[in-house]
Amino acid sequence: MAAAEEQQQGFHPLDEASLVAYIKATPALAARLGGRLDALTIKEVGDGNLNFVYIVLSEAGSVVVKQALPYVRCVGDSWPMTRERAYFEASALQKHRSLCPDHVPEVYHFDRAMSLIGMRYIEPPHIILRKGLIAGVEYPLLAEHMADYMAKTLFFTSLLNNNTTDHKKGVAQYCDNVEMCRLTEQVVFSDPYMLAKYNRCTSPFLDNDAAAVREDAELKLEIAELKSMFIERAQALLHGDFHTGSIMVTADSTQVIDPEFAFYGPMGFDIGAFLGNLILAYFSQDGHADQANDRKREEGARQTIC
Repeated sequence: MAAAEEQQQGFHPLDEASLVAYIKATPALAARLGGRLDALTIKEVGDGNLNFVYIVLSEAGSVVVKQALPYVRCVGDSWPMTRERAYFEASALQKHRSLCPDHVPEVYHFDRAMSLIGMRYIEPPHIILRKGLIAGVEYPLLAEHMADYMAKTLFFTSLLNNNTTDHKKGVAQYCDNVEMCRLTEQVVFSDPYMLAKYNRCTSPFLDNDAAAVREDAELKLEIAELKSMFIERAQALLHGDFHTGSIMVTADSTQVIDPEFAFYGPMGFDIGAFLGNLILAYFSQDGHADQANDRKREEGARQTIC
């Protein structure tokens, strides 16, 4: 969609100056900052692939403002992306928080025309789980917290808990997130097994390994069956992008963020994505070891990552 058309629909990307004006005109956000809006501290921290993310602090409160762009941020407008992902993210956060409030942050405000979410600032010392795992930090409550989150969000949005009418209403609502699902189909179930524009590996060292994957007909048949399950099995409302970059942690707190890929799909997709990320983190530990943290325990102790 052209920029002029976007503006006609009420959308324009915010910068720090225009964000202040937006907050002043939005009571739900102004209230979270205690009404102290004359000396706000704003920092853009959207280090992900898709969105602008602003941390907004006042003397009396805090909020995070996230705005979806009509393209993939890390690529640019050459890769268009639906702004409606913000609606599905806000909806999934609200639904999952109602089921598991201990591990899902609160949404304060959602503006569909602006593709904008105002939500709780998950304050330091919380960090992205992936960064903690790379640093060799152990999180003794992570397994318990994530089991609680997945059990509640998957069970209570499935036919194990809901009647058919309510379940189909949920499926119908999230069917419109088709563009995000199509992206997952592309980057998870299709592109890695063929020559594709956005594929990348450490060449020439992994060229033979990449070619072996592309030529493995049995593997590609298995992946095609998994892709079919991903598309067809509407079991529960999934996060849809449940990796260690979508979780913020401390030693005793775990918060799940960024469900813009949310849809009704097979429960095993969220579970497998999370476990797969832990397995990758485990096998990467030797590469991240240093003198300060050699990733080893005393002899006889069990090594663990969480």
